[in-house]
Amino acid sequence: MLTITAIYASLLALLFILLSVNVIRWRLKARVSVGDGGHHGLVKAIRCQANCAEYAPIGILLLGIAELQGAPVWAMHVLGAMLLGGRILHAFGFGRQPQIVPFRRLGILLTLIMITVAALGILGHALI
Repeated sequence: MLTITAIYASLLALLFILLSVNVIRWRLKARVSVGDGGHHGLVKAIRCQANCAEYAPIGILLLGIAELQGAPVWAMHVLGAMLLGGRILHAFGFGRQPQIVPFRRLGILLTLIMITVAALGILGHALI
């Protein structure tokens, strides 16, 4: 069972829903059904949502593989918290006007470190 992965996958899915609702809100406000209509706020909302959609799935997949390989519970929670925290920080930092650049940078840094550490750990475990 992927109990720990389920926790972080669910929380990331809820974050994605919040980002999606924000896109819908901007679409209604700007009266734009397809594309961004040149509205800066809508562009930012779309990219916030898309960025989550681009990074969260690989992180969740790696988390699940690590859990299946028997990674320690503490390591799973550290990786999951890095992914979730990174995605929240990035969305918050990028989505604000003006951007909160340190949050955005820390968010992507946490996400990339999580993906790298998980990938290397999984690879190392698979090769042993």
